[in-house]
Amino acid sequence: MKKILLLAALFATGFTVTAQVRVSRHAKSQKEILNDQYASGMFKSADGTIIDVENENVQAYFNILDWLEGRVAGLQVFISRNGTRVPVIRGSVATIYVDEMRLDAGFLNSLSVNDIAMIKVIKGPFAGAIGNGGGGTIAIYTFRGEDEEEED
Repeated sequence: MKKILLLAALFATGFTVTAQVRVSRHAKSQKEILNDQYASGMFKSADGTIIDVENENVQAYFNILDWLEGRVAGLQVFISRNGTRVPVIRGSVATIYVDEMRLDAGFLNSLSVNDIAMIKVIKGPFAGAIGNGGGGTIAIYTFRGEDEEEED
């Protein structure tokens, strides 16, 4: 009787371990892989819309904000008097980060759309932004040097 109980306990334990392994082995999507590859810290864990720019047709656009408008719900782009594009998410000005460094929206005029690998749009408040980023955040990630070497 002890042998039967021992075998039953071993079987039940083995089944539990197998079930746990299967649950943890889900395949990551391309967007999750990009988020792991480029984002870090709070940017990685923040919930947002991830856009794989490398696989999109952005070459015809001068400024990435022009391309983004209409592709992300709640995002509008206004042009100020000096020609700078200002992103607005749900009625508030969004904070812009390029490679996780806060920059002015005017910088995007000098950033080639061909250098952008991924964009993460965080629509709600973002704890990593100054003032909690109440208007949302647009995090733009450029290709890294090792990424460009792989393409060649």
